[in-house]
Parts: sequence; structure tokens; C-alpha cells
Amino acid sequence: MKALRFHAAKDLRIDTIDAPPSPAPGEVLIENRFCGICGTDLHEYAYGPIFVPKEPHPFTGAHGPQVLGHEFGGVVKAVGDGVSHVKPGDRVSVQPLIMPRHGDYYADRGLFHLSSDLALVGLSWHSGGMAEASLLNDYNVQPIPDDLSDQEAALIEPTAVAVYACDRGGVTAGNSVLVTGAGPIGILVAMAARAAGASQIFLSDLNDTRLALAREALGGVRTINPKTEKVGDVIRAETEGGVGCDVAIECVGNEHALKNCADAVRKQGVVVQTGLHPGENPLNWFDVTFKDIDIRGSWAYPTHYWPRVARLIASGQIPAKRIVTKYVSLGEAVTEGFDQLLDPAGQHLKILIDLSR
Repeated sequence: MKALRFHAAKDLRIDTIDAPPSPAPGEVLIENRFCGICGTDLHEYAYGPIFVPKEPHPFTGAHGPQVLGHEFGGVVKAVGDGVSHVKPGDRVSVQPLIMPRHGDYYADRGLFHLSSDLALVGLSWHSGGMAEASLLNDYNVQPIPDDLSDQEAALIEPTAVAVYACDRGGVTAGNSVLVTGAGPIGILVAMAARAAGASQIFLSDLNDTRLALAREALGGVRTINPKTEKVGDVIRAETEGGVGCDVAIECVGNEHALKNCADAVRKQGVVVQTGLHPGENPLNWFDVTFKDIDIRGSWAYPTHYWPRVARLIASGQIPAKRIVTKYVSLGEAVTEGFDQLLDPAGQHLKILIDLSR
């Protein structure tokens, strides 16, 4: 079968590889339908290997060349013995986290996403979404509602990141929320905040094109470009009592964006760090203490979120499909997908690979 594999930085290839074998007990074979290109995939392409193992992964044994893609769904082709929650012909979404199910401190507490042995389909597993088929553990394959499209099945994974970020921030009805970063995750976080009941949403980004795309996708959001407006001043001027927002969620992994969050949030507000920072980030810790604020990390998502997030998308409460700006074939994925998304002009948000083309 055809698969897009990571060989090295700036070296992605469409390779012909062996199709997956028949599933063993507890495994599921799926035909992949749509796969999203994630920011993590872009970082691997530009600077990797980062999460792709340089040596065999200690839990899965996976190593390069790596089939990329962890935001995807498809149709079940075959199931191994003991698999009862899906059957051939079922449409599914892939929950891509792989980890010990027992005997791990966090796994034994249901916090699978915090396992020290965590691996990821499409980064540290023998299969990935940027191929014609994939072989997965039964717990990685989740059935989807009839009213969820195949394209939306590929959007559950990034939407789960967004929903968890809002949960970590305690976003609730009537809140004012700042989101820094108008990329796919930032816009999905804004959508998730609205679904949670936030009544005021601010979205900041340095790219005016992305801010325009965000306004089109969201409607009713106050966009801010930090090059022309001071984020904290705008938010204090437009929130109740002039005190700042209740929750600020950083979705860039950028020093200045995090500082804007800490500045813009009100006293006893919450800052959620979702974007991955490449290095240390100095904050004004006097202000953190003086304002009595919480700063919380948000790593991936609990694996049990899949049905909840699928319902939020299928119901229209999180219109995730609005972030998709382009579809490409597997053969076009590098030049028309990865390279387009790395363009500093930023003309696209989410690009989906259509594996049927």
C-alpha cells in the first residue's frame, strides 16, 4: 500500500510498504478515510525527529521510517478475537494514544494520557493515518454517530485537545475567555469555550489572514493583533469591571503569548498552557503571585473523551469542520499540504488528506 513516511527533516516520502496483516486478538484493521495534518506533523517535517523515536520506542518498539498521521478515521475492515465494540463496516475515529493499560501508576488510575510510556499512532507506532490502512489496538478505535461525517471523524482528535483545555480552565457559562493563537487548535478552543457557555471570546494572533479566517469560522469573536493593539488593555477595556478575562488559554507555545495571557487574566483567573514551548519561558512571577492566578498545563486529553467530543461535533455545538480550508490527495500531501501550512503567509488552517483520492 501507499504511505507517507518520515525519513528525516524535510524528507517525507510516499513509499510503497506492506499492507497491515490480519488483526491479532484485541486488534482492529481499518481502511483510512481522512487524515489531518497536525502542527506536530509540521514540526517533525521541519525540525524532526522530535517525537518520532531515534531508537526503538521503549513500549511499542516503533522506529523510523515512520508513517505519519494521528488525526484520522476510517472504516473497519477486520477485527481480531475478543473485539466486540466494532465490527467490519463500522465507521470509526481513531483515538491515537497508546500506553500500558495496567501496571502503570497513571494507567491504573484511568489517566492513560499521562503514562510515562506513552506512544502515539502516527509518531511512535507501526501504523499511521497517512496511509491506505492501519492496524490498531481495539481501544484506539471508536465508533462514531451516524450523523458525523468521515471528515469530522478526523477532527475529533484536535477537538479533544480543545475541549480538554477548556475543562482545565474551568470554562463555564458566562465566562470571558482569551485564546492566543488563531491556528486550528486556537479556533477549536474558542469553539469549545462557546460550547461550554462562554459569553465573551477574545482571539489574538499576529497573522491578519488567520484572524479573518477565524472571524468567518466563529462569528461574534473579538480578534486582536498584538502588533497593533495591546492584548491586556483591549480585554480590560471590554470586560466587566475592567478587570480582565476569567480564563486565558495559550495555544501557540510562544513566550509573548503566555505573557499576554498572564497580563490579560483577572485576579484569581486561570491561565491554561496548551501550546508546546520549545524552551524555557520567563514570566513575571511577582504578578502571578500578586494577582493570585492559577497556571495549569493541558496535555493531550483523557482517552474517554471520544464519545463526548463526537457528540459535540455531530450536534453542531462545535462546528469543527469550519476550520478545514483544503483537501489534498496523499500524493499531493507534501507540496500542497505540509509546505502550504508552513508558508509564513498562513493562507490555510486545517488541511485534510483524502485517502480515497
